[in-house]
Amino acid sequence: MKRLRLFLSSMAGRLFVILLVGMMVAAIGATLLAESRRQQEFERQNLARIADRLQGFVNLLDGNPELRSRLLAVGGPNVREVKGEVRTGDMDQALMDVLAARGGALAGAQVRASSFRACMPPLPEFLPPPDRGQRPSHRHERDPAFTPPRCRLVELKLSDGTPLRLALEYPAMARRSAAAFDPWFLSLLALAIGLLAYLVARIASSPLQRLATHATELGHDLQRAPLPVSGPLEVQRAAEAFNAMQLRLQRHLGERTQMLAAITHDLQTPSTRLRLRLENVQDEQLRERLIGDLAAMQALIREGLELARSAESAEQRAALDLDSLLESVVEDAAESGHDAVLEQGSGAVLMLRPLAMRRLFSNLVDNAVKYGRAAHVSARRDGAAVEVRVRDNGPGLAEDELEAVFTPFLRLETSRSRETGGAGLGLTIARALAEKDGASLILRNHPEGGLEAIVRWEAPQWPANSQDR
Repeated sequence: MKRLRLFLSSMAGRLFVILLVGMMVAAIGATLLAESRRQQEFERQNLARIADRLQGFVNLLDGNPELRSRLLAVGGPNVREVKGEVRTGDMDQALMDVLAARGGALAGAQVRASSFRACMPPLPEFLPPPDRGQRPSHRHERDPAFTPPRCRLVELKLSDGTPLRLALEYPAMARRSAAAFDPWFLSLLALAIGLLAYLVARIASSPLQRLATHATELGHDLQRAPLPVSGPLEVQRAAEAFNAMQLRLQRHLGERTQMLAAITHDLQTPSTRLRLRLENVQDEQLRERLIGDLAAMQALIREGLELARSAESAEQRAALDLDSLLESVVEDAAESGHDAVLEQGSGAVLMLRPLAMRRLFSNLVDNAVKYGRAAHVSARRDGAAVEVRVRDNGPGLAEDELEAVFTPFLRLETSRSRETGGAGLGLTIARALAEKDGASLILRNHPEGGLEAIVRWEAPQWPANSQDR
């Protein structure tokens, strides 16, 4: 049910519903119209046949006055003379119009609906005397698949002025129900239209889905291959516009990185000379403060360059044992005298950028031991997803600060001391590295205390022929 709701909320699902309902209504409407036209044509031909029979009988009576009485006694096909009074109803205008078009004695004929008894010959002619000992059979319900016989009273005058009253019988006819309401017809029609609508909806929405996929991947890898320019004209124009935007972003990011690299390079020499000159300052306290400010400035430059490089890195992905990487990062922190431990592994081998991932988890572990006095690292697999958690023993952050700390150059005084160094770019760089490899990075306050950083791959890229999938 959830997948169905998700499909119906997509463009392909909505196109499918619109096409399915629209085509079904159009098909059933066309079928009903065709059935109505067919029924009208059938009625017209039936009236023509009945008029032919009546005309043939009347012409025979009109052309043979000496045999008229005998012919009336015998009757014709579905035609017989009416004697006495019979119950009549409304005028049959359709048959009167057909007879009027024939001309002759039929031109002025009056046709009325009549009880079927007028069209029946006398009972003794074809029925045996009723058996008094037998109980009458029960009446059967009328079969809706058949139109029962009907009777019409025709009043006309022959060419010599002789009036005639004839009973004209409409024979019973099989009546086929409209094909549009046949269950088998409807099922076949719905299946055919449903398949066609689904195919058309998928074809129509696939370019948009491809564009959305490439846009999502572009956020992770700006250097990815351009979007193929193919398909209808509108799709080609959208692909060309998307590729032009990607090219502009690449150019803009490249220019920013080159600018930062140039600034860093150009500042190295004067900062080095400044450091040498600061060593000659006689006031020891002033010298230490100036050297500290210079070191902070150099660190800021280096981290700004790292931030730019993290978004433009062209490092290729490779099969990476996530547990081995985490173990190596934790060992480096432990060898530096920090409280760092890997509590649980996931056993996952993913297609990742090794250097970028080492920088990512090194930043998170460094933050944990620097501001939370410990780093407890664990990895696990959650269905198809893979998750790494880094928890510290610090006081945590306020709820409104959990997302704010990812803002570049933002340093929270309540949780960050300037004495520990840093330019406020560590978490920003970590998130950029995570997102470039298809992961998300969030912070949360652990229920048992401390701040927890969670890196999660919802749909990780596994190596080919991997046994960990």
